[in-house]
Amino acid sequence: MSANASTKVIIAALIGNAAISITKFFAAFTSGSSAMLSEGIHSLVDTGNQILLLYGLKQAKKPADEAFPFGHGKEIYFWSFVVAILIFAVGSGVSIYEGIQHVLYPVKIENAMVNYIVLSLALVFEGSAWFFAFKEFGKVKGQRGYIEAVKRGKDPSMFVVLFEDSAALLGLVIALFGIWLTQVTGVALFDGIASILIGVILGGTAIWLAIETKGLLIGEGANKGVVASIRQIAESFDEVENVNELLTMHMGPDFILVNISIRFKRNKLTREIEAIIQEIDSAIKAKHEAVKRVFVEAEPDRVKSNSVTS
Repeated sequence: MSANASTKVIIAALIGNAAISITKFFAAFTSGSSAMLSEGIHSLVDTGNQILLLYGLKQAKKPADEAFPFGHGKEIYFWSFVVAILIFAVGSGVSIYEGIQHVLYPVKIENAMVNYIVLSLALVFEGSAWFFAFKEFGKVKGQRGYIEAVKRGKDPSMFVVLFEDSAALLGLVIALFGIWLTQVTGVALFDGIASILIGVILGGTAIWLAIETKGLLIGEGANKGVVASIRQIAESFDEVENVNELLTMHMGPDFILVNISIRFKRNKLTREIEAIIQEIDSAIKAKHEAVKRVFVEAEPDRVKSNSVTS
């Protein structure tokens, strides 16, 4: 997923969440609904999260410097992890707390129709943002299933928004159902239970996001298909006797670092090996645009070894 596509998805979600959070809080204070208050907090947290993701994307574009020779691509991984923590700590924590308070001390819902109108509008806004994120994610997942695509995806800003919007839609349905049950039965307990369930959904979403972004943050390698392709390219040269070790790391969604240990056939001069390494470097980068740096450790025989960087 390109940075431009990710930015569009995040901006779409930001506009939707910002617009609907205001109306949710208005409805919550008007009706006294705990579930509606949880939804307002949810949308507010999501709005802040999208701002953080946009900031992360901007920081990730900063060029490499002396302090960060491989650039700042991992900024987006860090801020995606921060988003997961915020969803868990603020969104989930406050929703569950509010729900428990309303279960222990039920409050009668006033002007329920306001809640229905606001939640219906929220479904439209959130649904539109979700559809846009889902459509963009579908373009990059290829033939893989959605869960597999998330696990193998290297751009967390995309699936963070998709997860948030999915949780938001499910939360809206639960809020509607909880308010409806409270109104029909007259038992205010259901409103508090709905708020707790929304908090549990947010907590589960946050944990899943944290798990998926943790690997990228600490240094996840390229997908198996990419690694296999790089190995095949290196082994395709007649001068290569064996590829001993191949290490990769994502320094950002579109930045793969490659380190290869190669044993070349014997009786090759240093200048010949250097020329071959340059050809391998060019071939790998031509095949995989995300590969930005290639380091090759040349082992012409079992005794001597040279290290060449390209």
